[in-house]
Amino acid sequence: MNHSRGPVQVGSLVPSVLDQYGVKDQIKRMTVLKLWPEIVGEHVAAVTHARSVSERTLFVEVCTSAWLMELNMMKGDFLAEVNRHLEDVPVERIIFFLGEK
Repeated sequence: MNHSRGPVQVGSLVPSVLDQYGVKDQIKRMTVLKLWPEIVGEHVAAVTHARSVSERTLFVEVCTSAWLMELNMMKGDFLAEVNRHLEDVPVERIIFFLGEK
């Protein structure tokens, strides 16, 4: 075991630790929460709210059941557009759910 290296700054270790545990990719995926209105446009953004990203799944709250049905039919298009913005850390699915009022 080689102990001659000396002290290392913690900040220099953080990126490799985040990458090792997949946290870095998850943090990148979470940028979609802020970008959601830009990705879907103001009309859809007015009736939805991107709530969270868990693993490779994006959860989006929808204000009415009618919109929920409509958006579920267009889910593939939204997924492609989201992944276009995320590039190298795609999400695998979007789950739209009815929000509570």
